[in-house]
Amino acid sequence: MSKFNTHQPVFNLLSEVAQQQQTRAFVIGGYVRDCLLKRDFRKDIDVVVEGSGIDFAKAVAAKIGKDVQVAYFKNFGTAMLKYDGLELEFVGARKESYQRESRKPIVENGTLEEDQARRDFTINALAFELFPLNEDVIDPFGGLQDLENGILRTPLAPDQTYSDDPLRMMRAIRFATQLHFTIEAESLNAISRNRERIKIVSQERIAEELNKIILAEKPSIGFKILFETGLLELIFPEMANLQGVDVVQGKAHKDNFFHTLQVLDNLCQTTNNLWLRWSAILHDIAKPATKKFEPGHGWTFHGHEDKGARMVPEIFRKLKLPLNDKMKYVQKLVLLHLRPIVLSKEEVSDSAVRRLLFEAGEDIDDLMLLCQADITSKNKEKVKRYLANFELVKIKLKEIEEKDRLRYWQPPVSGNDIMVSFGIKPGKEIGLIKAAIREAILDGIIPNEFGAAYAFMVTEGEKLGLVLQRRLETSISDSEPL
Repeated sequence: MSKFNTHQPVFNLLSEVAQQQQTRAFVIGGYVRDCLLKRDFRKDIDVVVEGSGIDFAKAVAAKIGKDVQVAYFKNFGTAMLKYDGLELEFVGARKESYQRESRKPIVENGTLEEDQARRDFTINALAFELFPLNEDVIDPFGGLQDLENGILRTPLAPDQTYSDDPLRMMRAIRFATQLHFTIEAESLNAISRNRERIKIVSQERIAEELNKIILAEKPSIGFKILFETGLLELIFPEMANLQGVDVVQGKAHKDNFFHTLQVLDNLCQTTNNLWLRWSAILHDIAKPATKKFEPGHGWTFHGHEDKGARMVPEIFRKLKLPLNDKMKYVQKLVLLHLRPIVLSKEEVSDSAVRRLLFEAGEDIDDLMLLCQADITSKNKEKVKRYLANFELVKIKLKEIEEKDRLRYWQPPVSGNDIMVSFGIKPGKEIGLIKAAIREAILDGIIPNEFGAAYAFMVTEGEKLGLVLQRRLETSISDSEPL
């Protein structure tokens, strides 16, 4: 059976072009690594050419024909095209040197081995030749052995590798997390020694690697390494500040850094939603700022959910995460994350459930996943009791939602309905009446339907001294609940 799936048409095509051009060309990097690990075959293939990668790409495009589109990046000497559902990237073999203040290399033409030496890790330096097409792995730095042993090691001295391009420190931690590999000891120490170099890397590239760590099966692996190497304090100090335990009068609080990681790992068992995972990371982010010891009671973090929600926009801005609906979604979940847990500790009232449904809206299911992941007490009986009550909350949510339809809230009586009914112009009375209707529905005084809401509107309008002009043309008795 083919190690590299070389029976695919793309490899015959590339091999023929290499022969015609009399050029040595190789597949290198992630495709080779993942095939050897028996991971899913990648859709992107990196081809390194001893010569011009752009010229080789043009020859490949000409052979494909059919108006294939090629993207050329002359400044980097690379080209990219799509073929047969795959994305092919071509680059000339090169050697690199770096200036201290930049991670952009000075590039010179080089041999395959020089190109392999510039790679970040030995497992990403593995290659096989395209002509003659064979599956013998070219491995000058022991990458096959590292692959077998689950080790991340740099081809060159790790201090040089990480100092030259500090983003490789993030990549090392990301690969360790994704592949469940161990970073070789000297390489790990080099990350700690060179951590300050991360400051020359753009925040966008750091965020990209951070998100890949968060999307791994068990992100806590990566965050623990980020913390231990000192990188987390530099790139995400708010999270690093969660670590630590204070003891006063013999009473200690939990370590909120490791609690957060446990919540994150718990959540990852139920969702691949990146932004829901971010809500787990940030749900207790304001605990250091709200921590207080109360004699006779112990440690409190009053208002950490509200302060945490207010911290989210600034954290997203600093990390160069999207300042759009994704940020608002995380902010909402951070703000509400205690609500279902509070309900699970006590008898659940219909009114409390309605208000939770109203405030969470369409994100209620995600909020429940986050809150369930947040039950992490070491007291097994306590966890068992919370989870049992949590199931009651979920049942109640379903019952109330089916009856009152609050997940996608739309006021049953609109502002225009109020203006037409009382013959008034826009003003504060409309807001007061709408708020009173909403509160009456949430308190269970009236059902969430037009007829009952209209009748309540009339009563509230009379309290404000408004006179009903005429009933709406819509038949109250025949109207459908909204």
